[in-house]
Amino acid sequence: MPPKTQEQHQTARLPLLPLKDAVVFPRMVVPLIVGRAASLAAVEECLASEMPIFLLTQTDASEEHPTAEHLHRVGTAANVLQTTRLPDGTMKVVVEGLGRGRVRRFYLDDAPPEALVVRIDRPAPPGDELAGMMRAALTQFEQYARLSGRVAPEIVLSLKEVAEADVLADMLCAYLPGGVEERQELLETTDAARQLERITGLLMRENELFEIERTVRERVREQMERGQREHYLQEQLKAIHQELGGREEGGDEFTELRTLVKKAKMPKEVREKAEHELARYTRMPMMSPEGVVIRTYLEWLAEVPWAKRTRDSIDIVHAQQVLDEDHYGLEKVKERILEFLAVRKLSQDVRGPILCLVGPPGVGKTSLGQSIARAMNRKFVRVSLGGIRDEAEIRGHRRTYIGALPGRIIQSMKKVGVKNPVFMLDEIDKMNVDFRGDPSSALLEVLDPAQNKAFSDHYLEVEFDLSEVFFVATSNTEFDIPHALRDRMEIVRMPGYTSYEKAAIAKGFLIPKQIKTCGLKDTHLVFESDGIETIIARYTREAGVRELDRQIAGICRKVARKVVTEPEQPRIPVRKTEVIEFLGPPKYSEQYAEKKPQVGVAVGMAWTEAGGDILNIETSTAKGKGRLTLTGQLGSVMKESAQAAHTYLRAHADALGLPADFHKTLDMHIHIPEGAIPKDGPSAGVALLVSMLSALTGKAPRVGLSMTGEITLRGRVLPVGGIKEKVLAAHRAGIRRIILPKENEKDFPEIHEEVRRDIAFTLVEEVSEALAVAFGDDETPGGE
Repeated sequence: MPPKTQEQHQTARLPLLPLKDAVVFPRMVVPLIVGRAASLAAVEECLASEMPIFLLTQTDASEEHPTAEHLHRVGTAANVLQTTRLPDGTMKVVVEGLGRGRVRRFYLDDAPPEALVVRIDRPAPPGDELAGMMRAALTQFEQYARLSGRVAPEIVLSLKEVAEADVLADMLCAYLPGGVEERQELLETTDAARQLERITGLLMRENELFEIERTVRERVREQMERGQREHYLQEQLKAIHQELGGREEGGDEFTELRTLVKKAKMPKEVREKAEHELARYTRMPMMSPEGVVIRTYLEWLAEVPWAKRTRDSIDIVHAQQVLDEDHYGLEKVKERILEFLAVRKLSQDVRGPILCLVGPPGVGKTSLGQSIARAMNRKFVRVSLGGIRDEAEIRGHRRTYIGALPGRIIQSMKKVGVKNPVFMLDEIDKMNVDFRGDPSSALLEVLDPAQNKAFSDHYLEVEFDLSEVFFVATSNTEFDIPHALRDRMEIVRMPGYTSYEKAAIAKGFLIPKQIKTCGLKDTHLVFESDGIETIIARYTREAGVRELDRQIAGICRKVARKVVTEPEQPRIPVRKTEVIEFLGPPKYSEQYAEKKPQVGVAVGMAWTEAGGDILNIETSTAKGKGRLTLTGQLGSVMKESAQAAHTYLRAHADALGLPADFHKTLDMHIHIPEGAIPKDGPSAGVALLVSMLSALTGKAPRVGLSMTGEITLRGRVLPVGGIKEKVLAAHRAGIRRIILPKENEKDFPEIHEEVRRDIAFTLVEEVSEALAVAFGDDETPGGE
């Protein structure tokens, strides 16, 4: 038999005892409660064989039947000193740690489970650095024992007598606070100096926490003593007031509150709540902080409009006149307001509507709310929801918080003073969500006609009736409003104004307002039609009229200066030349249709937030391998439209007179100018097809023709949106013939009659019909 190596001498197969929430160190005596059958068998084996037991901590304390992956690899071999059977079948075992060991192999299927363990030796050569570490650790431990009171002074004295670094480190670990993972990390540290350094750091952290705890405890004790003294003095003061006839006998403050509560005309439940709080207030010490809270609460209850309301103006003709005076167009919104007034006249039991005006900035959503209030003879209140991210902004804070207040809904109702105002929730799509809650969820109750009759504010803690409020919300985009909130509102879409509408708004609203603002008179200047059109087309690009208003104001200011410096100045006509003189070079260029036929160029139409525009789609071919290139910052949908058009041309090459292999021998490049502007949507399908076919055949499309419509691979032309804006843009550019999808015939009533007279419309259902118009020599008749 070969002699054993040194490692074999240090290796032993020992019974295994897994520990759930404990780490045992060498030289540490600790009691353990053993209850698992396998663990009991391991203890019995140790008692019978008088051999050590190996203690190993589990990585997951919840695992009742740990496997090798649930056990750490470093543990402690220990002697079983004492065992005691307990009535519930478990066993109390007192063990003493002997030394560290590392598991080489598990025998968990054996009965009892065992592990092949290699002993870990930790030599600690003496030196000044190690001695300094021992002294530092003892110093921190002595301070820890003094601050915590958990370690007897005798233990500190005994540890000072220990001379070996590894022994001292393990003995300190026995009394060290900390979690299982930290203790296991110390057990696995094989270098005594490193273990002492880690122990010193942990003790320093604990000592700092104890110092902070002591400081806080002393501060709290001082505050309590001061509070008790103040309470004693307040009780004395209360007794003096009672002797002199305090507020219980009808002091001015109490009488004032009772009068406020009585005049508020609260509902029965609210009045009972107010009287209960009033009774509590009378029993409060004069200077009690809670008394101030109750007084503020009672004032809020009394000042909220429980019964006060304004009488609606049910004159439909007057309401129509007011709405027309303040806003041009917006017929759908005005119609909805007049419908509500008509129903209100016929039935008194009608809940306030909840409208949501959706449209781009500057179209008059916010000012429309004020016009609605004026038309109905109601008061108006507005709350801006942009940037709100806290639910308490809507529902308020509970009274337990210092400085608590009701939410913005109740605050605005108190401010307006009636329970049936026109309430505008501005920028409802700009709310945010964070850890403080979701304000849009709090608005669900406010904007639900079935629930807002009993709206609950966290501060008031009583129900408030919002059913008579006319809610008007505004939003720039419908899709940024949460679905549940959007479902509770009646969406009224407000598209951007066309150039015709902007011109009418400028003449009827903006110009008179700016003339008056600048102190001018009609005798000082007059805006001609071509001057207004120049401002709209060359100096603004917007859906609303805010920039138009600013440009008109700029012209009025310059005229005002001329009037001041030259009092005898004759009336100034503001035409195109004067606009350029006053406002400088135009900011935007005008787009006009091509005057001559251009091969490979087709005119499409696009909808934008600022209205509409035309697109000159250019296609060029070159010898190559059939590659299709798309440029001009096109979106994915527009790229797919180009690919669909390319596939249609390949599929119908013979019928269109194209070479059958053109897709293999010719590269095709499609470009839409103004590449800095993103473009997307399916409506350019017909124009893309015409442009590509023109480049392949060398035949130019008809001059003065534009087109829109989505195409399919089968050659169908599908309807698109924004027809009104697109047709107006084409009309401005000089287009006099337009190809539209047949199903868009329904949009003709929205187009100005003047525009319809100037343009010939061709309605198509198939691509072949559009190609016949685009490349036909005869004049194809238009239709409306």
